[in-house]
Order: sequence, then structure tokens, then C-alpha cells
Amino acid sequence: MKIKQYTEDNEQAALWNGRAGRAWVDAQESLDRLFTPFEHLLVNEVRTAHGRRVLDVGCGTGATTLAIARALGTEGGCTGADISEPMIAVARARAGREGAPASFVCGDVQRHPFEPASFDMIVSRFGVMFFDSPVQAFSNLLNAAKGGAKLRAIAWRGAAENPFMTTAERAAAPLLPNLPARKPGAPGQFAFADRDRVASILEESGWAGVDIRPIDVECTLPESDLKGYITRLGPVGLVLQDETDERRRAQVVATVRAAFEPYVRGSEVRFTAACWMIGAEAPAA
Repeated sequence: MKIKQYTEDNEQAALWNGRAGRAWVDAQESLDRLFTPFEHLLVNEVRTAHGRRVLDVGCGTGATTLAIARALGTEGGCTGADISEPMIAVARARAGREGAPASFVCGDVQRHPFEPASFDMIVSRFGVMFFDSPVQAFSNLLNAAKGGAKLRAIAWRGAAENPFMTTAERAAAPLLPNLPARKPGAPGQFAFADRDRVASILEESGWAGVDIRPIDVECTLPESDLKGYITRLGPVGLVLQDETDERRRAQVVATVRAAFEPYVRGSEVRFTAACWMIGAEAPAA
């Protein structure tokens, strides 16, 4: 089923096939560098669990999918799934250039007809917080998992624990009255902030052995990438894409850039990402 059929009634599909998806494609190299520590964590999880047929949920432009595929080599393969056609197109091109044992599915993971019991491990790097029906999504993933398959997903904890991630909107709010407010629990970056809610979603979906533990990960970004981060990504970046008043746009960028100064260390931007490592297991067949 084509993604376009979902865009009229699925805000996330419309977003990731529109401005947000294009922005992540444009910022691919910068984001890959920023999130490399999480990529390493998931590769290690796959190795520890001896995964061979791996599904990467919300794979974006494919960095984690490809890293896992490289680690598996001829012993397995990794399939990336994402709702964003622009990002999947980039991921497929990257896999083609590498000749990696990776494939990609462009579809809504909540509904996509994955082959039953086809994966022995399911992973995600910041891809599970955007479901409009998370129980349906994790139930569908459970159907795609073999008995005993492992689930390992990384998601953000709360906004209060991740001040770097809200710096731009806090600084820009007085200048951008149309800046949308984040809705607690709604699909988005911090949708999985509540550990009890996440555990309840997984248990209701049929997953067993739920284990959700906090992880704090040091992240770095070249200072030279910060302006692009401000102007393309997150709520402020999306609003600035539509800002036609160049004077106000420049004022917002300057104000937000100044707000990030506490995180700048010479040629790098450094911050701690407060996340969950979400673990579960598919019941034995």
C-alpha cells in the first residue's frame, strides 16, 4: 500500500513525507555523526543477542541498518522500515553503493504486512515514538518476530531531562508566536518519556520480559553544523522553512544560536542525551 494513502489522516506520514523528511535527508551526514553512539549501542545489542535476521524500525536514511548489515556480513541481513519515501530512497541508494546485505521497506510499520515470524531481532534508534497507535504497531512487530526474538529500541526520556533538545524552541518562542507546542504523550520525540506507559504498551501488545532502563549518552556535533541544525530540524527548523521575512528569520537564528552557547566547546557542540534502552522478548512459539 502506498504511503500517500495514509497522508490525509496520518499527521506523521504527512510530516515525514514532506518537510521533516526532506530536512533529515539534507542533514543526513550531520545526523549520522550526531547519533553514531546509538548506532554502536544497537550493533552491540545485535551481536550480544546473536541476531541474524534483523528489522530496523524507523530506519530513516539507513545508517543503523547499514551498520548492522556490515556487522552481520554474510551471516545475516538487516531490513530497514520507515514511513518516509524520501529517506528510504536515500537509504536504498546508500545500500546499493556499499553492496551491503541490507534491504528497505517503505511502509507504515503499524500496518505493514511483514512476513510472519521472519525476524529474530527487532531494533530501533529513535523510530518508535511516532506511532499514532503504538499498541497496534508493537502487535504487528510481534507478529513479524520469531518466538524468542529480542526487541531493543532506543527512545528519548522526557523533555526536562533533555534540555539541549528544547533549547531552540525555548529561545525562539518569543519571536515565533506560531511555534507549535509539544503535546505530552502525542506522537513525537518525547512520546515515550513515561516508562510505565511504555511498559504497558509492550505488555498489551503481547511482548514479554519487558526491561526499560535509562541510558545517558554523550553526543557531539561539529559547531559548523549547528546553524543547519537550527534552521532545518525540530519545531523551530520546520517553522523557519516557511518563514519569508528574512529579517525575522535572521533574528531567530541569531537568538537561537546564542542560546546554544553553553553547549559549545571549541569546534564541537556537546550534550548528554537522556534516553531509554527498551528491551523485550517475543514469547516462545
